[in-house]
Amino acid sequence: MTTIHGTPDLFALSEINGPVLRPGDPAYADEVTGFNLSALHTPDVVIGATGPDDIVTAMRWAKATGTPVAVQATGHGANFPIEQGLLINTSRMTDVETDPTTRTATVAAGAKWSDVLASAAPHGLAGLCGTSTDAGVIGYTLGGGLPVLGRAYGYAADLVRSFQVVTPDGHLRETDPQQEPELFWALRGGKGNVGVVTSLVTELVPVPRLYGGGIHSPGEHAEPLLRAWADWTRTVPDEMGSMFSMLRLPPIPQIPEPLRGGFWARVAITWPGDPAEGEALIAPLRDAAPVAVDTVEEMDVTAMDRIHMEPQDPLPARECCLLLRDLPADALSAFLEQVGPAAGADHPLLVASLRHMGGALSRPALVEDAVCARDARYFMESVGLMPAPPVAEAVEQATRRLYTAMAPYGTGHTMVNIHGTPGDEQDRARAWTPEVYARLRHDKATYDPANLLRYGHAVTPA
Repeated sequence: MTTIHGTPDLFALSEINGPVLRPGDPAYADEVTGFNLSALHTPDVVIGATGPDDIVTAMRWAKATGTPVAVQATGHGANFPIEQGLLINTSRMTDVETDPTTRTATVAAGAKWSDVLASAAPHGLAGLCGTSTDAGVIGYTLGGGLPVLGRAYGYAADLVRSFQVVTPDGHLRETDPQQEPELFWALRGGKGNVGVVTSLVTELVPVPRLYGGGIHSPGEHAEPLLRAWADWTRTVPDEMGSMFSMLRLPPIPQIPEPLRGGFWARVAITWPGDPAEGEALIAPLRDAAPVAVDTVEEMDVTAMDRIHMEPQDPLPARECCLLLRDLPADALSAFLEQVGPAAGADHPLLVASLRHMGGALSRPALVEDAVCARDARYFMESVGLMPAPPVAEAVEQATRRLYTAMAPYGTGHTMVNIHGTPGDEQDRARAWTPEVYARLRHDKATYDPANLLRYGHAVTPA
């Protein structure tokens, strides 16, 4: 990095419309802090981008000075510290434009899924968001995007029609299936390895209303509910989305009563069809174990956060995931042994979940992309809170035990967005098949040969 008296030479960044901050500046801490507080970012400089021109200027400066670059919108995926280098904060770029005629939305770099749903819902349309609409659209989609409506409509990356992106050479490009198709392929599932996306155009789906929520049983009844759910998933229509979770909820005001401070087994339901049909389909789950809290109801799509009740306030979290080939009886036993009632109500993992895959998630995209989770029938993920070193170590140990126990049933791969802290190259490569990873490395060498975009789940240039 070019420096003057030991500090970055920021003269070229003076053209940026948003703030340009260094450590020690009054607003620096707020600018670098994301939703996941487990990682403390300490870049040499952070810019608050207000539009594509700011990102072009920043990338040209980074190329000229050899400065590595990271990008953050909401910071839900901030599982790793960004140290030194340049951080581009896109959270000011929140425009969303819905076109009901083409059923598409044009989404700026810092927009959240809640922004998309608010724009699309008046037209009876929805975007393919995940379990929290507070997450940013771009980072989620670049990692493939695993939607709650995924069994009905596929991955979020599958529905992208085009990107506007600044590549590491400082050029603003438009890419779609006809224009720079290899760049378009790499952006859909390859995470942010080949450029900084300034906006995308995505298809929307016709979902004016949802039938969804959670069926909660006391944690000691986890086994009958889990085994009934696993059997039930083999019979339901493709449109039915569901997730079984073990929840150990802290006694904090953000969690509603009576769930607050409790140990629960939950099946979360997302059904975009007729509510009466959905009601009939989930009857076996309601009969499987005593139901203490039932929040399944018809709702507007903008209320989708009520289904999974993800935290709305920033917290320090450790995420991890594993794609599963299937869930035979012994896999269910292994899962329960690690995180079920026998593991104790004070087990350090906040959430341990099994999500039903298949349906449209198993079908190829109409335009090929880099998503590599189509062979999984289920998906396991976990979240642990890490507020202090002793708790953090307990979370790490519990996470390792769970994934070791479930590894025999896995495909050997993860999903990049929920992979957790990226390790060495062999570990990072588990988010893709060997063939796709090799292709991504080739594309990385084409668009980012200097490896400026090297933070997080980065691919090394071939």
